[in-house]
Amino acid sequence: MSLDRRLWKLCEKHLHDQGLELDDLEVAGKGPRLVRITVDREGGVDVQQLAEVSRSLSRRLDEVDPFEGPYSLEVTSPGLERNLRRPLHFRKSIGRDLTVKTRSEVEGLRHHQGILESVGSEHFVVRVGGTARRIAFKQVRSARTRFEWKKRPKSGKKSG
Repeated sequence: MSLDRRLWKLCEKHLHDQGLELDDLEVAGKGPRLVRITVDREGGVDVQQLAEVSRSLSRRLDEVDPFEGPYSLEVTSPGLERNLRRPLHFRKSIGRDLTVKTRSEVEGLRHHQGILESVGSEHFVVRVGGTARRIAFKQVRSARTRFEWKKRPKSGKKSG
């Protein structure tokens, strides 16, 4: 079993026992490694929970010692803008604005920005303007949700 898969299983169980979901796991670096764990749950995760999970998960990883040499652990939540790497990420983002870059052209373009309408087992549909674009997961080079801050009119000011 690969290191990533072993870490996934270990972290998934540890987080499940705490009422959290393992949303994503990345291992980066050749020398000192960076282990980035993204956790989630219905209603979101607050900073205190992230700190508690970071401490408990760090102790658990130290017990198993999965790496030869040092590593850094980063525990985070998905946030307002997030990378979409797995079908589950896309399913959680239905109705949100996203940007997708594809490996090959879809309807003549490689860059697509619109609202995620639906997600199937092999593809998803993004509404770009008035057109629904069906994009296969295997075509995706990168995808992320977008959040646009909307300015509110200042109180007491007349508009127009």
